[in-house]
Amino acid sequence: MKEYIHIGKIVAAFGLKGEVIITHSLGKKTAFTGVAALFVEEVKGSYLPYFIESSKAKDQEEMYVKLEGINTKEAAARLNTRAVWLLDADFRKLAGKNAPISLLGYNIITDEAEDLGPIEEVIEQPHQVLLRISLDGNEALIPLHQETLDKIDHPKKRVYVTLPDGLLDVYR
Repeated sequence: MKEYIHIGKIVAAFGLKGEVIITHSLGKKTAFTGVAALFVEEVKGSYLPYFIESSKAKDQEEMYVKLEGINTKEAAARLNTRAVWLLDADFRKLAGKNAPISLLGYNIITDEAEDLGPIEEVIEQPHQVLLRISLDGNEALIPLHQETLDKIDHPKKRVYVTLPDGLLDVYR
């Protein structure tokens, strides 16, 4: 089974030739260079591939993308608000090393050397980042900010944290 990573969503049609604007959380000004297709979630859990004709970075969080087969503003508008996904290999090529989303798949290690498991989702909020993991069969949200983050080991794909007392007890 292929691994898909949620990177953002289509927010608007652009121009008259069927381009769309995609907001993303890749953490840097980028375009889909070297990426053949992106995947649009038409129905929950079902990813439809759209081949990329061209893409151009707008800023840190948005890019313009022309998709094959989408040739009018109306056709592009039908994709508004749809979630956009990339294959894991494409995502790893594009994500900024310091972007929070690049931590997907890393393991969280507590200050007691307990491995809590892999990060399944990164939720960015204004003052902190939440890392969603599965802990003893339950969904757990681990806050990541100055006080909790000890270090990130990119080669070993580990995030070392010091958590508030009792936080994990809530999820167990």
